[in-house]
Amino acid sequence: MADVNRGNRPLSPHLTIYRPQMTSGSSIMVRITAIASLVLAVLFVWWLVAAATSETAFAGIDGFVRSWFGDLIMLGGTWALWYHMLGRLRHVMWDFGYGLDVDFSEKLGLLMFIVATGLTVVTIVAV
Repeated sequence: MADVNRGNRPLSPHLTIYRPQMTSGSSIMVRITAIASLVLAVLFVWWLVAAATSETAFAGIDGFVRSWFGDLIMLGGTWALWYHMLGRLRHVMWDFGYGLDVDFSEKLGLLMFIVATGLTVVTIVAV
């Protein structure tokens, strides 16, 4: 068996040379926005169940949703829904074989952030 000196080698050499990429960042953000959308859905179901049960339960959750913190959650949730939808559309494009080259894919990842923000602003103005 070879004499391997394990004490001088890093445990994860790939971490010393890894450079974050737009494609991996946008893919991670799609996963994060999926979790945020789930939290938003739970909040919405809680609001509906409270509306169906009693006036005091509804007043509590409705007061929370209409507070500044609730508005902040709704703003982030709206952005998360738009971003996640755009990420799914990007994957449909990739499934059909379009936009697979690295340069276009990185531009598309940046465009997703910009378009999701724009659509969030349009949603806020429309509501």
